[in-house]
Order: sequence, then structure tokens, then C-alpha cells
Amino acid sequence: MKPPNLFFSILLTGMNAAVRAVVRMGIYVGAKVYFIHEGYQGMVDGGDNIKEATWESVSSMLQVGGTVIGSARCKEFRTHEGRLKAAHNLVQRGITNLCVIGGDGSLTGANLFREEWSGLLNELLEQGLINEEAVSSNSVLHIVGMVGSIDNDFCGTDMTIGTDSALHRIIEVVDAIMTTAQSHQRTFVLEVMGRHCGYLALVSALACGADWVFIPEMPPDDGWEDNMCQKLSENRADKKRLNIIIVAEGAIDSHNKAITPDCIKDLVVRCLGFDTRVTILGHVQRGGTPSAFDRILGSRMGVEAVLALLEASTDTPACVVSLVGNQAVRLPLMECVQMTQEVQKAMDEKKFDEAVRLRGRSFENNLSTYRLLSYHKLDSELPNSSFNVAVLNVGAPAAGMNAAVRSAVRVGITEGHKMFAVNDGFEGFAKGQIKEIKWGDVGGWTGQGGSLLGTKRTLPAKRLAKIAEQMRIHNINALLVIGGFEAYVGLLELSSARDEYPEFCVPMVMVPATVSNNIPGSDLSIGSDTALNAITDTCDRIKQSASGTKRRVFIIETMGGYCGYLATVGGLAAGADTVYIYEEAFDIRDLQVRNVIKAKHIHIDRSVTYILCSARQGRDPDYSQRGASDAEDEDNHPERIGAAVSSKDALCFFVFSQNIFFCMKVSQQRKGDGCAF
Repeated sequence: MKPPNLFFSILLTGMNAAVRAVVRMGIYVGAKVYFIHEGYQGMVDGGDNIKEATWESVSSMLQVGGTVIGSARCKEFRTHEGRLKAAHNLVQRGITNLCVIGGDGSLTGANLFREEWSGLLNELLEQGLINEEAVSSNSVLHIVGMVGSIDNDFCGTDMTIGTDSALHRIIEVVDAIMTTAQSHQRTFVLEVMGRHCGYLALVSALACGADWVFIPEMPPDDGWEDNMCQKLSENRADKKRLNIIIVAEGAIDSHNKAITPDCIKDLVVRCLGFDTRVTILGHVQRGGTPSAFDRILGSRMGVEAVLALLEASTDTPACVVSLVGNQAVRLPLMECVQMTQEVQKAMDEKKFDEAVRLRGRSFENNLSTYRLLSYHKLDSELPNSSFNVAVLNVGAPAAGMNAAVRSAVRVGITEGHKMFAVNDGFEGFAKGQIKEIKWGDVGGWTGQGGSLLGTKRTLPAKRLAKIAEQMRIHNINALLVIGGFEAYVGLLELSSARDEYPEFCVPMVMVPATVSNNIPGSDLSIGSDTALNAITDTCDRIKQSASGTKRRVFIIETMGGYCGYLATVGGLAAGADTVYIYEEAFDIRDLQVRNVIKAKHIHIDRSVTYILCSARQGRDPDYSQRGASDAEDEDNHPERIGAAVSSKDALCFFVFSQNIFFCMKVSQQRKGDGCAF
């Protein structure tokens, strides 16, 4: 298979990871890769805008926001003459494969360019700008797209590059605002971006526990003004000192009238007299350092895009690399573009349920979850149930545990169940540290790090009789255990003792919550994303500190026990030069800096970063430092073999760790053996 030449045009936070992945994967398979600076404008203008990329040219760019090769809107490319110039510039360099990163407009333009390719070549031949040989050797143009948009408005993919970073910016602002709102008992109205898509508004409202959210896909019914004011008033009466209202910039009512932050502020002041402020985030959401999730997503999509181009044949249609579940897949480009356009058409026709369905399963789940967790039913509205559910945390604290507890409690109460909180894990369970927990008791828990219930690593094996007694005293009909591997083992011990203790013959559900991400059957655990962000932030700071110092080695130790997930994925997100994990054996030769430099094509003058998983017996950071130091000579990094850094549990956590959709299934677990979501 002939290695292709690749082109890509990009803009948005997190896109540099995709650029880096395409360049390095392309070079790895033997392709010649080109940068086209300034997007389609650079392709039309040609000249120095089209340059060959090298391995070193994409070094140290993962932590940089935006795009290092620039992007620009190009009116000329929308014309036939502009596309003719672009085709001429590509043919001159033998480029017949395009990797385009952008929104639906950029991808649609790329597909149109592909459809016109043969005609453009014939025109160039007639004008004498190219010869028959050039037409023959460049007869087919292959297109692969990756979606870069903070709006997450492209159908066919669960997440687009840049969305998670934008959510980080929003939550950072919300966290800062909540401190002043708490102090002064204020109401804040936040406008977030998203054009005609309410994803950013919806998910940020879910992540921060906002009192009200306005999104274009689901306009409020008539009389929403009274309903919102009543909700805000009830929350204040429930000892809540602040209110947060989030508005998507394209929010409308049922009559297609725009709902603006200022009109909401005026309404709250007029009807309730609350001290109210408006904050419009604007382009802050587009900038900043990319999150770990976006770096990993861009890297995975970039590799898949190169593989798609390598495998393309003459009749292969243009495709887009999408994220479905946790897998990178290839979907027909124009089918996804057409579906994206149908969403806007459905909204224009006021078919809002259809618009929500077209947004995809992830959007539907987010919307139903927010509704479930934000609406507090009256006691008279609750279904009758004698089901008692105990919730406890087991294992090390993990960011997002409290959000999971909050959602579980509120879902259970909505279903009419009695919810009981158990303090200090199985140890507290055995001691009877159990109390009923109400709707308002978990208010404000979403953004809190650690474990407010208290958690311990203690297993239940030595306390089975006492735990069974407490379950009998409180008539516990189900267990929800949120925690790490200790929680997993603990539930196995309880289920194994069912023959001896009939109290354990109840539904048992385990929710994985551990930075180690080592729970069998689960792709992601609550808390692991926050830990990855802590690792990447640490590595970014370390690399910045070394920017003025050459020939320095840094060794970073991560947590994770006997699981190398944090080290491996953290190394990918941070751009580490090499990673050592428990699952792969290594010795002193692997630690020699000169071997790393040779294997990784590292430029000799810059720093080298190791990431080390701490579990391998005898392979601690001191061992790695000694091995790296002892193996060097005067030519290879002889000075400052850097200090080890340990990434601990983060006190505050990021949006992706607030993964609470699984809690909706608690009410369904009435029968059967224990399970883990």
C-alpha cells in the first residue's frame, strides 16, 4: 500500500493533539505529511502556506490551545475559481489525501471539493497548468474528517474535539462565581456558547447542580416565568444561599422568542427581589489549556484518521471519525452532515422531541438525568414504596463520589424509596453509623471533592454478622456501594455469604469510583478523569519549568497500584517520552536516556520525561532516577536528573468525573445478583 500525503486544516482547543497524532502516525507508516497553514485560505494561496511536517515540528504542542498552524475563514474557497486554485496547489505537491478537522461547514466544503476533483483536474489540464501524467497520478482525492467544535452539535459522535475543554472553562467560572454568590446570597445568570445546540448549557447545569437551564432543543412551556420563580424561591426557603441559572446563547421559548440573560435577571429582580447578576462567558470557552480528555480524544481520532486514509480505495466515500461509546469509529461524512442539518430543521418546525432524539442518546440521557435530579416532587406525588436503599463509599476517596451519592439519593427518593447513608464504609456499617438521608441533605454535593459520607478500605469479611444485623434493624432492601476495588471485593464477600446470612439476599450494585480505573467490566471509573487532569497539569508545569534549561530528565510517579492506566493514558495526554508500567516488564537498559532518545527520535537539546507506575516491586522513582543517571555519559543529559512527582487524589474535580447517568438504574435493581455499572 502506497503511503499517502496528508493535509489538515484546524481550529479549536484540543486540536493540536489531533494534529500531532496525524503527523506522527503518518510518518510512522512512511507517509509524507504536509501542514497547510491558515486553513482553506492557505490551500487557495499555496506557497509557503503548505509545508512538509516533521516529527519534531509537532513536539511540545499538546498543552497548547487553539491550533499552531492557524485557521481562517475563506470566502474564495466557496467559489469555483478558489477551489480550482486549491486543486492546483495540491497537485503540484502530489497531495491526494486530506485530513480535515473542523465543523460541519468545513467538512461539507471538503466533501464538495472531493466531488469536483475530477472536473477541476480536467480544467487545469485544459489551461495547461498540469499535464496528463499529473492527472493520472492524482486522479482520486480521499477525504477523512474529524469534528472540532465546542458546541458538540455534530450528529454521529458522542463528543467533538474541544467540548470537554470548554466545559472545563465553564465549570471553573461557575466554581468561582459560587463563592461570591454563597457569601452575598445572590442569583447568577450565566450565558454559555453553543449557538443552536444546548449541550454545553445542559451538561454544565448537570455538573454544577444549576437551579434552572434554558436550551434551544427544549423551550419552556408557557408560564415558565412563574414556575422558575417558584423553584428559586423554594430552593432559598430550603436554606440554599444562592441560585444558578444557565442559559444557552440560542435559548428560545415555545413561541420562538429569544430568552436572554438580561430578561431573566429583570424577571427575578421584579418578582422575587433577589440580588441578581449576569455573566456572559463568551470566547473564554474557546481558549485555555486543553483538558486531558480532549488530548486523548484528539490523539485517538488522529490515528484512526490516518488508518482510514491508508485503507481507502477508489470508491471509498468520505468518512468522519466519531466517538461512539468509548470507541473511535468511521461514519459516512455526508450522512452525519445531513442528520446535523435535520436537527435545525426540526427545531424550526417546532418538533423539539425529534430534535432531542436526533442529538443522540448521550444528549437524551443528559436531559432526562437533569430533569430527574432537579425536580423535587412533593411527598403526595411520590409513589408508594417500602424499599429501603443503603448508600456507602468504600475504598480511597475519588473525585465525583459525592456527585454519584447525590444522584443516587435523589433518584431513589423520586421513585418513592427511603434512602439511607452509611458513614465510613463497611466499618461504619457494622457499627450502625446509618441514618436516613433526604433530598436537601445532598444539595451542593456535586462540586465537592473527596467523600462527604466518609470512606475506608476495610473489607466486610470480619464483620459479616454485624453488617447483617444492621441490615435487619434498618430493613435494608438494597445496597449501592460507590468505590474502588475494595468495594468490588467487598460485594463479592457479601454475595458469597448469602447462604449463611439471608439479609444479604438483596440487590447489590457497585459503582466504580477510583482513580486507578482498575475495576473489571468498566471502561472508565469515576475519578480517573480528574486524576488524569492532575497528571497532565503537573507535567505541563514541569515542562514549562524546563523551557529555559536543556538536557534535563523528569521522572513522574503516578498512582494506580498494579494498574498502569493512569501512567499510560497520562503519558499519552501529557506527551511523555516513555512510560513504565506494571503490566510490561522493564530493566536498567530501558531506563537509559540515550536509548529513549534513539527510540523516540527526541531532539538532544530538550528535556526528557518519564512517567512511572509505582507498583512494580523495586522499581520506584529513586531506582529510575539512579538507572537513568548511572547510564549517561557526557553526551547525553549528564545533569539534573529531575525529581519524582507523585500525583495524588485531586481535591476538586473536573466535569467528566461527574458521570452520574448510571444512578438512574438503581431503581431497576430489585432482583438478581450483584452487578457493577
